[in-house]
Amino acid sequence: MKENIVSLAQALIRRPSISPNDEGCQQLISERLEKLGFQIEWMPFNDTLNLWAKHGNGEPVIAFAGHTDVVPTGDENQWKYPPFEAKIVEDMLYGRGASDMKGSLAAMIVAAEEYVKANPNHQGTIALLITSDEEAAARDGTVRVVETLMARGENITYCMVGEPSSSKILGDVVKNGRRGSITGNLYIQGIQGHVAYPHLAENPIHQAAPFLQELTSYQWDNGNEFFPPTSLQIANIHAGTGSNNVIPGELYVQFNLRYCTEMTDDIIKQKITEMLNKYGLKHRIEWHLSGKPFLTKPGKLVSALMDSLQQVIGITPHLETGGGTSDGRFIALMGAEVVEFGPLNATIHKANECVNVDDLAKCGQIYHQMLVNLLEN
Repeated sequence: MKENIVSLAQALIRRPSISPNDEGCQQLISERLEKLGFQIEWMPFNDTLNLWAKHGNGEPVIAFAGHTDVVPTGDENQWKYPPFEAKIVEDMLYGRGASDMKGSLAAMIVAAEEYVKANPNHQGTIALLITSDEEAAARDGTVRVVETLMARGENITYCMVGEPSSSKILGDVVKNGRRGSITGNLYIQGIQGHVAYPHLAENPIHQAAPFLQELTSYQWDNGNEFFPPTSLQIANIHAGTGSNNVIPGELYVQFNLRYCTEMTDDIIKQKITEMLNKYGLKHRIEWHLSGKPFLTKPGKLVSALMDSLQQVIGITPHLETGGGTSDGRFIALMGAEVVEFGPLNATIHKANECVNVDDLAKCGQIYHQMLVNLLEN
């Protein structure tokens, strides 16, 4: 299994699939799966290519979800080895996407292949949901596939997302949920004027100062047993013409909240609107909801994965919900149990991104054992 996984991971890394480009990765995958009897369905939306592949029929539907797109390389002079060469040095596979997430994608594919070869008449359905729009806008990828599947009454029972969840050693962390993410783009209006004549102008920065103080110090909730408290961070702030003698006419503030299941996006919007009105600020605000929070409580999927980790590498993972968002937030809308497990995340989105090849092999064994645990036990 190891050689097969590493070979496929290298083949995928060598395709420079900067989001949302796929560069033939999904075609390579589909050709492999089709030979084993998987039903291949292409779901292209705008400039994003999506693949939905299934083997078997009926319940449960076990899906492996992943993405072929990667973030840009940055300055390639900062890399020890060319980012799309997929070079292996001292058991480390280097390349953009090695750990996020072409390595674990290869492990999931090979695990599914090996299981189907050994069990061509297996129970239920084994599926793969692969997109090329996870690292960019995430508007025409998994979310559109999920909408399509739901519209025609298809469901997913259990979903493994191959994001790099491990922190210090393989298998120490499994994500069983994620916080919600909502961004506010706020424009506070004033009246532009000369700094020497402030009585003829209205400085939106001065007017907004008490509001910003309350916005950044407000305690939204205390979190719960699964999630840390909701947090808010100002990401961008801008005003003025660049001149030191002009009072600005508008203040732009961009902020983001990562919120837990104690909070909703409607409550957040309502509270911030109340704050703005409290200070009498003339404003307009644009909201962008990236995803609602989701949680998979300990149950059949979590147990199957934890048992697999114990069986293959002798580790009991810690369940966490921290970090950024993932496509799991869309799949959870189907009512599916969703978990995320993959290799170490120490080098993701960095120069010299890399993954241990032995860890990739173990990931494949764990994914395979998870199928055994879900379909045969």
